[in-house]
Amino acid sequence: MKPHSTVWKLAEKIPADISEKLNGYSSVFRQILFNRGISSQEEAELFLGKGVFDDQGEQLLGIQEGVARIKKAISTGEQIAVYGDYDADGVTSTALIVQTLLAVNANVRAYIPDRFSEGYGLNVNALDMLKSQGISLVVTVDCGIRALHQAEHAEKIGIDLIITDHHTPGEVLPKVPVLINPKQPGDLYPEKYLAGVGVAYKLAQALIAAMPSGDFQVEQLLDLVAIGTVADMVPLKGENRVLVQQGLGHLRMPRRQGVVSLMGISGTKPERVSAMDIGFGLGPRINAAGRIASALDAYQLLVTDDVFEAGKFAQILDNRNRERQRITQEIQEKAEELTQSESEDAYLVFAYHPDFNPGVVGLAASRLVEQHYKPAVVGFQGEEFTRASCRSIPEFNITKALEQCADLLVQYGGHAAAAGFTVSNDKLDLLNERLQSIAKTELAGESLHPKISIDAEVKLEDLKPSLLQEMAQLEPTGMENPSPVFSSRNVIVRGSKTVGREGAHLKLTLSDGRITFDAIAFRLGFWNDQLPEQIDIAFSFELNEFMGRQTLQLNIKDIKQAA
Repeated sequence: MKPHSTVWKLAEKIPADISEKLNGYSSVFRQILFNRGISSQEEAELFLGKGVFDDQGEQLLGIQEGVARIKKAISTGEQIAVYGDYDADGVTSTALIVQTLLAVNANVRAYIPDRFSEGYGLNVNALDMLKSQGISLVVTVDCGIRALHQAEHAEKIGIDLIITDHHTPGEVLPKVPVLINPKQPGDLYPEKYLAGVGVAYKLAQALIAAMPSGDFQVEQLLDLVAIGTVADMVPLKGENRVLVQQGLGHLRMPRRQGVVSLMGISGTKPERVSAMDIGFGLGPRINAAGRIASALDAYQLLVTDDVFEAGKFAQILDNRNRERQRITQEIQEKAEELTQSESEDAYLVFAYHPDFNPGVVGLAASRLVEQHYKPAVVGFQGEEFTRASCRSIPEFNITKALEQCADLLVQYGGHAAAAGFTVSNDKLDLLNERLQSIAKTELAGESLHPKISIDAEVKLEDLKPSLLQEMAQLEPTGMENPSPVFSSRNVIVRGSKTVGREGAHLKLTLSDGRITFDAIAFRLGFWNDQLPEQIDIAFSFELNEFMGRQTLQLNIKDIKQAA
């Protein structure tokens, strides 16, 4: 199915005086740097260089109190539980803190809640169970900042909580012995956008600095930091960028057996692993464990030293990922079926069903947003309640819309682009009506089209290997530091054919009359029967490797008929 037409948004042209300050780079790369807020050689060197953060996180509020409480637990032989989350950020955080605590001879175990029976974050039943097993100290990672009731319950039953989290706090903070979160009021730590695994790493650094442990080097945990940070899609700027750069260095010489096995089964080459490989290869497989079954499979993969066990868990995660892809497609198709009778004029897609997998509804909602360029709500309908995930477009803040429906909801939360909620089934229709009304009010009259940000309009002759080498310095790319996207006009189509399942993708040979490039256009196979002789293209410039042969390639993001 052909998606909505896209709008290309060309970046502001670099001013001559700033271009002169960046004259050590090609003209195209100067424009790329300017688009990322860089306007001098010094700023460029700082941005592109591999910086080092020497601090041990002392500025993080609560970090020293956390170290002191853990030291006390170790000295008195207390049992400690590390309580994580079931996504890649939470799983890597759990593995990181458990391995750090084991290195300093703590009596520690991991606990990751079940997405289907327990839901996200701390829950009182889990705390009761941990207490019955002799646990007196619980360290949370990637969760807990809004666990007010659970914190009160922990205190009541005699469990001390050290909460480490990176999510935005509510107006009231949980009352716990130790709270570590760079976003909490009064915290002076300069990097406010660490992932959960980044906050966990700061605690690990401080703990090892206070309790050195033989040959254990905290830097060996940076592979986990890179995986969790990229997978959680936090901004790859500042310290996050440095942590991921350093983590990629460890991933390129992997010592963690589970990572070696995961790279093998995902086809990732260790020597060239990138943030993109994490985002599209390693991260989704770790996430799939908790979406389909138990995140403990992913945790065991990351902590095992046994090659056979690592291979087993890597295969389990790969199978789960394939299952996740199949289920996502099925939910998307069913959601389309459930909503097709609704007016084409509807401004929001709202679908729910008892057969929908609650671990995958958010991915299906994302697919619906891509397909229709409308906010989408997809939910699993239980006997009494429906739990839904929402995804949105830049023009519509989905969490603010839910705030206007708070009287209908059991609970909700999220941010502008993604959210989730629980609603009683008897209020589903009313909720749908209200959300549709809010979306219509805010979006009516808007020209709703997906947008592609273009770094620079270039000629094919500008696309040289030297530019690719310059662009490699931008890695790791991701949130707020995206891979560059270019546009070229009046490109000649020398050849085309569809590839992939049901001809979903398009393979092209493109030329400007002098220079010829191979190109791949994912999900644009429908263009094959209607390609004009000349086209305008939006694309990324990359190195493609096939059967040991490397070639320069254009990765097409969008096609338009040449003006």
